[in-house]
Order: sequence, then C-alpha cells, then structure tokens
Amino acid sequence: MKYLLLLTSLLLFSAGVFAQVNTDSVTYNKQRNKINAMLAARKVKFSQYDSSLTKRSGIFRMQTKNDIRRSNDILMDIVSTDDEIFIELKKLFDYRTSQLNYTAYQKKQIENNAKEIEKARIGYMNTINSYRKQNEALSAQLKKQIEDYEKKKVLSIIVFGFMLASILVLLVINRKRKA
Repeated sequence: MKYLLLLTSLLLFSAGVFAQVNTDSVTYNKQRNKINAMLAARKVKFSQYDSSLTKRSGIFRMQTKNDIRRSNDILMDIVSTDDEIFIELKKLFDYRTSQLNYTAYQKKQIENNAKEIEKARIGYMNTINSYRKQNEALSAQLKKQIEDYEKKKVLSIIVFGFMLASILVLLVINRKRKA
C-alpha cells in the first residue's frame, strides 16, 4: 500500500513536471471560473430578491417600508454584481482577443518561415544543379584530355619507333660501308 501511494504520487508529480501548460489558457480558464462564480452568486442574490418581494411583514400582510428597502438593497447589490460581471467579461474577451491575435501572429510567423525555407531550398537546388553541370563539363573535358593524351602517347611511340628504326638502318648502312 505504501509503495502504491509512493508510485501514484511519483506519477502525478512527473505528469505535472512534463505537462506543457499555456499560461494564457490558464489565465483564461481562471477568468471564466471567476465569472461563473459571480453568476452563481448573482443567481443566489436574485432568489433572495424574489423571496424579499413576497415577504410581507406589515399589518394585514402588507409590505412595509423596511421590506421595500431590503428588496431595493438586494436589487442594488444585484446591479453592482452585474457591473462587476461586465467588467470581468470584458477582461475575458480581452484575453480571448489577445490569444486570437497571438495565434494569428504565430501562424503568420510560421508562413514566413516556410517561405524563407522554401527560398533557401530552391537556392540550394539551383546551386547543386549548377555544380552538377560544372562537374559534367569537367568530366567531359577530362575525358577529352585523356583521349588526346592517349593519341599523343601512341604518336610518340610511333615516332620513337621510326627514330629507332632509322638509327638501326643508319648503323647497318654505316657498318656495310666500313666493311
């Protein structure tokens, strides 16, 4: 039982730590609860007013001045409560308006960030494409240079072969003259 209680309290604590609470919505909910409490108090006062209207403490079951004054006092209290409710409702609407404005601002920021990211992505793609074209051009140039080198190499071997053959022919001719 002791471990169960400890485990439960640990889970509740960790849930509270990891929960993400929006302070604006907490304030909004507090304001709503405050207004609901004020409306409940107004309902109680109105039922008091209704019962005070039926109260007749005078002779022959007539209303006295004190009965009417008590009813008027309760009515004035209801009116002041209504005024407070209107003030609190205005605060509530202001919270809601500010939340909506903030949400619209966040949406606009997200759209702007998305546009900037899209521009950067297009820029990166263009850069990659230009590098790819440049790489293809350099590869083609390298291939052509390798082919030219191979042709020059073959030509050099042929020329060297002719020179060697010429030297051998001259040596053979030179030996025949001396002999």
